[in-house]
Amino acid sequence: MNELVAVVEDEDDIRALVTAALKKERFRVREYPDGKGFLASLAADKPDLVVLDVMLPDTDGFEVCRRMRADRNLSAIPVIILTARAEEADRILGLELGADDYVVKPFSPKELAARVKAVLRRAAPEAARARIDAGDGLVIDTDTVEAFVGTARLELTQAEFRILHLLASRVGWVFSREKILDHLWGNEKNVTDRSVDVHVKHLRDKLGGHGARIVNVRGIGYKLISASVAASEGR
Repeated sequence: MNELVAVVEDEDDIRALVTAALKKERFRVREYPDGKGFLASLAADKPDLVVLDVMLPDTDGFEVCRRMRADRNLSAIPVIILTARAEEADRILGLELGADDYVVKPFSPKELAARVKAVLRRAAPEAARARIDAGDGLVIDTDTVEAFVGTARLELTQAEFRILHLLASRVGWVFSREKILDHLWGNEKNVTDRSVDVHVKHLRDKLGGHGARIVNVRGIGYKLISASVAASEGR
């Protein structure tokens, strides 16, 4: 591991604990005690991932995350929120703002390091994963922009293909409607997040038996589950 991780945390002891755990796993680390200093640093030094506290002395960590996701040059940087705020509403807000993971204090430094590794693996360049085998015969090929169930080619619109590709890139991972909209249209979107529901409905219909693998997570968005999980749940 040689990726650069930014640790944005105002409490010195927690920042030191996170830094030590990450350096032990051979990550490079930059430390920031406040949000504004971190945001200012991004003009010259972009990290590979950010561990971000919410309750910072100068700005809200959720606002830092929102500003990163709104900036085309920063939006792809993975963010793990690390906070004492454990309420469901806070978790949902963090995910809706585009955070890739949400860790509640107190936490295990080893587990946090493992989560950093997992998020970085998921954020690997898509070119390295041009062909995604989503299991049970469902295959997505980004080189040809085609999806197949067995040997049957699915007739998908561009939006439907991109949603399927996003969900299949992280099976079991919940993507908020806002995240899906960003994936589809970026900063140029001028539609409501409910349009995602329409695309997903059409996608489910075209997937046939695989359609039940796209699960609605109430209040957040959608995820693609494995065929075995879908079978065990009777979907």
